[in-house]
Amino acid sequence: MSTLERLGLAALRRIDPETAHRLALKALRSGFAPLPGPVTSPRLRCEVAGLALPNPVGLAAGFDKNAECLTPLARAGFGFVEVGAATPRPQHGNPRPRLFRLPEDGAVINRFGFNNAGMEVIAARLEQRPQGMILGLNLGANKDSADRAEDFATVLSRCGPHIDFATVNVSSPNTENLRDLQGAAALEALLQGVIEARNWLPRRIPVFLKIAPDLTDEELADIARVALYRGVDAIVATNTTLSREGLTSRHRDEKGGLSGTPLFARSTRVLAKLHEITDGAIPLIGVGGISTGADAYAKIRAGASAVQLYTALAYHGLTRAAEIARELDRLLDRDGFANTSEAVGTGRKDFL
Repeated sequence: MSTLERLGLAALRRIDPETAHRLALKALRSGFAPLPGPVTSPRLRCEVAGLALPNPVGLAAGFDKNAECLTPLARAGFGFVEVGAATPRPQHGNPRPRLFRLPEDGAVINRFGFNNAGMEVIAARLEQRPQGMILGLNLGANKDSADRAEDFATVLSRCGPHIDFATVNVSSPNTENLRDLQGAAALEALLQGVIEARNWLPRRIPVFLKIAPDLTDEELADIARVALYRGVDAIVATNTTLSREGLTSRHRDEKGGLSGTPLFARSTRVLAKLHEITDGAIPLIGVGGISTGADAYAKIRAGASAVQLYTALAYHGLTRAAEIARELDRLLDRDGFANTSEAVGTGRKDFL
């Protein structure tokens, strides 16, 4: 981390976290944020669901909800970037305050509620995306929608021509009853509509499914069965948790989804269990509590073909993504792996 980045983070921590995030995005758009450029190597280059990635360290949805910072994010060292979530119509989300730092726990709680500018604004920005960037969109549903399942297909139909992959997000805890769509019957119907919408796009793009970390083994087995049956290209494990186990920060009882360090063990266990259930038949994207290259390596050894991060950036800055990729490269080299793909699932039993 540079001195400039360290000073910037220190200043942002003194103000409301949502305002700080808006200022960080503005600084990124204005060119003030340090950007390391591409990070890759023969060990880091990999293919996930047909996507050729320069490295397996991605940006999770939520950082750039409205696709405002595509050009600088393309130079930030990520192997791939996911923006959104996008809903058909613009919505303000839940009332503020709705974002809380838990520094003693290395965590964040948010209850945004899919606040975004809507698919029309986002689609126009996606259309102007930089060349060579692996870009995905997180699909969401409007809170007051009469048919939330249809919303996902609607956003994909509008934005699909401008992205490389789409993620069906039925696991946010901040939209009432959204997680009910993870049930087998509801999920199968939703995915059928999304896959049909994808099949009408000018080119085929992978469809991912993002799930919650608070699922039983039986629920995970049902989700895996439906995902495989409906032809989902990858499962993203996981979104934020409702658990507050072990927290010490004063904001620990705030409502919303918890991300960051306390999520690591729970989300990695879900990841390993999914890899066991599917026997590696479907690629998995590991998310939750990653702040070091060792964390990313653990996710890969648990069964992830690639990883995503977000909360670590709030505490360590945007350059942390490149640092994680480089550390991962060293760990793969240390253990004799010629490529990330060789390490996937090799330590699964350690996390079950």
